Amino acid sequence: MSKQSKYQADEKGMYGRFGGAYIPEMLYPNIENLKKVYKEIIDSPAFQQEYKALLKDYVGRPSPLYLAKRLSDKYQTNVYLKREDLNHTGAHKINNTVGQILIAKHMGKQRIIAETGAGQHGVATATACALMGLQCVVYMGEVDIKRQAPNVARMKMLGAEVKAATSGSKTLKDATNEALRDWICNPEDTFYLIGSVVGPHPYPDMVARLQAVISEEIKLQISEKTSKDYPDYVIACVGGGSNAAGSFYHFLDDEKVKLVAVEASGMGVDSGETAATIALGDMGIIHGSKTFLMQSEDGQITEPYSISAGLDYPGIGPQHAHLFDTGRAQFLSATDKEALDAALQLTQLEGIIPALESAHALAALNKMQFQKDEAVVITLSGRGDKDMATYMERFGF
Repeated sequence: MSKQSKYQADEKGMYGRFGGAYIPEMLYPNIENLKKVYKEIIDSPAFQQEYKALLKDYVGRPSPLYLAKRLSDKYQTNVYLKREDLNHTGAHKINNTVGQILIAKHMGKQRIIAETGAGQHGVATATACALMGLQCVVYMGEVDIKRQAPNVARMKMLGAEVKAATSGSKTLKDATNEALRDWICNPEDTFYLIGSVVGPHPYPDMVARLQAVISEEIKLQISEKTSKDYPDYVIACVGGGSNAAGSFYHFLDDEKVKLVAVEASGMGVDSGETAATIALGDMGIIHGSKTFLMQSEDGQITEPYSISAGLDYPGIGPQHAHLFDTGRAQFLSATDKEALDAALQLTQLEGIIPALESAHALAALNKMQFQKDEAVVITLSGRGDKDMATYMERFGF
């Protein structure tokens, strides 16, 4: 990837009009310290050697690129699933947490804090902390704690302390607020491990770099499976957008590859019960970053809604805002019902139960037209174990 790419962050962490670090003065030393060292650490031979070894032997990478034949027959094209659901802990989140834990270790930090919505980032953080013997505190909205009980139990079993966020909508936004407060109070020994491409610079860039392994592998795997060295489409779900950022990373400057991001529109874009930030949002600042977010006329952040706990965030990563702004990526949205239908279809056609987040990306198949010879890659960002209670309730199993 060229350093001059117009789709990557500049030295101030700006993606065009978006990004930056809009932070309270008390957070400034934490952010400046991280900003100074993160690239140097990531690029160092010692980091790369340890990171790649862990991705291979602990995470289980490379994750397969699977030609879903029955799904392909249904949509009369070639649908490939990038199987992030097969990673250790069941989602793409582990790619980032293993990388950030190593950065924290290089910085001499002993205590890790994180926020989580669906719980997959919390589980992945708790897993990496157990691996490295570090203290772990995970903030999670009270609502999400109830609807993602299996993941909460996993975090606790891994030795993490799970703290409930009880303000606002009691979901991901509120968990992030609580984590930021903790970091302000504990700057010396604590590393804040953000789970998505959100927050102040350098987090969006750092998380994207660590998730870029997804597109790096897609590039190699597609050339092994087809006569082309690129996919025609890469499709991923977007809340904050880390799996999409990783899936798009190595294709950003290749205009032949169409990038498609799918948001959660909940009960419908205009229902008032939605998380479709791009469809409804205006520019504003959320969690230290300038981006699109859902807000009222007087600038108050509005409460998002999605059946998938990992997508009900009222903003979107600044790089995704820039990709929309420049027209580089196409943004679609899928309702709860469309995601549920797509999840059931994949399960019954391919024997793969997807996470509800990933199901939103699968729903794009019903919204687009493809050619027979095209290669359509959909990132299956996570597995559906954590969502079985929702599936049971909705499908009456």
